[in-house]
Amino acid sequence: MSLFWRIFGLNAVVLGFATALLLLAPVTVSVPVLLTEAVILVGGLGVMLVANGALLRWGLAPLDRVTKLMTTVDLLRPGQRLPVSGGGEVPELVRTFNAMLDRLENERATSSARVLLAQEAERRRIAQELHDEVGQSMTAILLVLGRAADDADEPLRDELQQAQEITRESLDEVRRLVRRLRPGVLDDLGLISALSSLTHDFATHTGLRVLRRFDPGLPALDPETELVLYRVAQEGLTNTARHADATRVEVSLARAGDAVTLTIADDGRGIEAACEGAGIRGMRERALLVGAALDITSAPGAGTRIRLTAPVTRKQP
Repeated sequence: MSLFWRIFGLNAVVLGFATALLLLAPVTVSVPVLLTEAVILVGGLGVMLVANGALLRWGLAPLDRVTKLMTTVDLLRPGQRLPVSGGGEVPELVRTFNAMLDRLENERATSSARVLLAQEAERRRIAQELHDEVGQSMTAILLVLGRAADDADEPLRDELQQAQEITRESLDEVRRLVRRLRPGVLDDLGLISALSSLTHDFATHTGLRVLRRFDPGLPALDPETELVLYRVAQEGLTNTARHADATRVEVSLARAGDAVTLTIADDGRGIEAACEGAGIRGMRERALLVGAALDITSAPGAGTRIRLTAPVTRKQP
């Protein structure tokens, strides 16, 4: 039934019912109108308006649901759809809207994949240049300073040794940046070793207590899924260090049926649901790459829990 005939039919029901009451009820209208007759007429008009409003609200409810979803839909939270039943213009509008969401989510996932893959390629290039150019140059400087300090007299030797120590610390920082940009241990030793190294470095540099819970016998994952899990853990720990004001963080990796679940939970101050920044939205975009579900629960004073559930995809030989 079209929208026109739906509204026309609802109004016809109300008007027909009112006409039947006028024909069958023992009510007359005098000239001039008596007070009791006016009260009855006004009351009847009120009943007609209420009935008409209720029927129209029921008939146009699908349009209200479409409008509400339009204002709240988020492409980073896929799967938000409206139920469809029957035929006519309104159900067809709902079907078209659901199809539009399918198309937009697919296009968003595809464009996000291209952007994130380009970011990873750029990270790899920068990490390689830091390792090959900056790292080797600083290593050479460190050796030159060492030889100069061995041949120098006091107090120049102390100054050269101090410069040597500063260079060594800078070299360590460059290596740490290289590991953050492109975790070589992830490619060489796998996800568990990479997460262990990440949490160890995090605990060392932040002073927070980190608990690790990695289930034994986890399934082999494809490199893309492993990278998404690692980056989400990295971003979650970074957010904890910057914003949570926590003292303890727990990182766990467990198998849940045909999926692997990564959980990062802290005991910090929590966040408001409406305060999702670029970091959390970046995690949601990464989750879309592998069809994973990202769930973030938080309350002020109760800490934050980030849970990423990724389907098991076998690592390609």
